[in-house]
Amino acid sequence: MFTKSAAFYDAIYAAMGKDYVREAQQVHALIQEHTRAPGRTLLDVACGTGNHLAVLREWYEVAGLDLDTRMLAIARRRCPGVRFYRSDMAAFHLDRRFDAVICLFSSIGYARTRARLHRTLKTFAQHTAPGGVVLIEPWIFPEKFEEGHVGLVVVDQPALKIARMNGSEHRGRLSPLRFHYLVGTPDGVSHFTEEHTLGLFTHENYLTAFRAAGLDVSFHSDGLTGRGLYIGRKPNV
Repeated sequence: MFTKSAAFYDAIYAAMGKDYVREAQQVHALIQEHTRAPGRTLLDVACGTGNHLAVLREWYEVAGLDLDTRMLAIARRRCPGVRFYRSDMAAFHLDRRFDAVICLFSSIGYARTRARLHRTLKTFAQHTAPGGVVLIEPWIFPEKFEEGHVGLVVVDQPALKIARMNGSEHRGRLSPLRFHYLVGTPDGVSHFTEEHTLGLFTHENYLTAFRAAGLDVSFHSDGLTGRGLYIGRKPNV
């Protein structure tokens, strides 16, 4: 998915002011508030380049999972000694369970369809210990999606200049995002595009998927970044 932009991913979100430390601290506080599991194991699904895990490993025995090999390579360098898995979020089988399973930064949108959203939540629940929690940061809700919005991010470092631009549109309940990158380095200037398609799920879609997976669910409207946060707890048995 980030086949062309993985090397620039961290620079772009640093320029956007994304605060991984603050977000990880909030995640830790929410896990401690809601968990009833005694352990300290955590799986970050769609972990990307491992920025949240680099902080969360202070409190947990962490592992990461992602489908993108280039992102995983960066995460492995950032978090030596951490176990990483390459798999689809809807269909992984790790033969172990965790006290917390998290999926942040709206990555759940890559489930794309309601059927895959249900499969993803069931997979998360199967990998969650009794009393453990599942935290999911949703993608934009359909009623809040801005058709025609134009996004621009600029990176201005001494040896790296990036302009990333995209427009927004929707096709039914899908939101295809075509990103255009203009990248300048001492080796020259290049241009490339990437397309990412995310599902536009309603609040009720998320609640239904959590409950179908056997998780008790609550919703925090602010969440980590203003998009909200779903917290599911697996009942003790």
